Amino acid sequence: MKFLIYLSQYIIPTLILLILIYGILNKINVYDTFIVGAKNGFSTVFKIMPTLIGLMTAVGILRASGFLDFLCASIEPFTKYIHFPAKLVPLSLVKMFSSSAATGLLLDLFKNYGPDSFLGLAASISMACTETIFYTMSIYFMTAKIKNSRYTLPGALFATTMGLFASVVLAHLLYTTPL
Repeated sequence: MKFLIYLSQYIIPTLILLILIYGILNKINVYDTFIVGAKNGFSTVFKIMPTLIGLMTAVGILRASGFLDFLCASIEPFTKYIHFPAKLVPLSLVKMFSSSAATGLLLDLFKNYGPDSFLGLAASISMACTETIFYTMSIYFMTAKIKNSRYTLPGALFATTMGLFASVVLAHLLYTTPL
């Protein structure tokens, strides 16, 4: 366990150092390359800013209107049947569009149920087991100028579904088994 803590503390600085050494050994102007990359990153952020603002606004409206609570109550009989917590459904849906907005919902779950509760644990694991599918696809395909996504969306939805169910199973195993 101490090795993992040590590794996690030094992996990023080591990676940066290795990149710098590689660039110097290959006679690449590392600073100029960094500046060009930063400019490209800034222009990408500028392009996607309206989308991010729209997503955050939409999630805020859904939360404030009570629609997410209505959704939970409406589908709870089905989610109970498949042993999936209904309170994770809004988090799961929002996470597909925006990780930042999903983090807001996660904090609401923590506030209401506690981070050490089964729901808090399952929500935490699900945040790590799922991806912001629509956001990632739109940014990637826009940047790469790809028009046909082919099987990307069905594959991503399947992977997210499996990640969600795995998070509930893992949370159940961790919550019921003392460490």
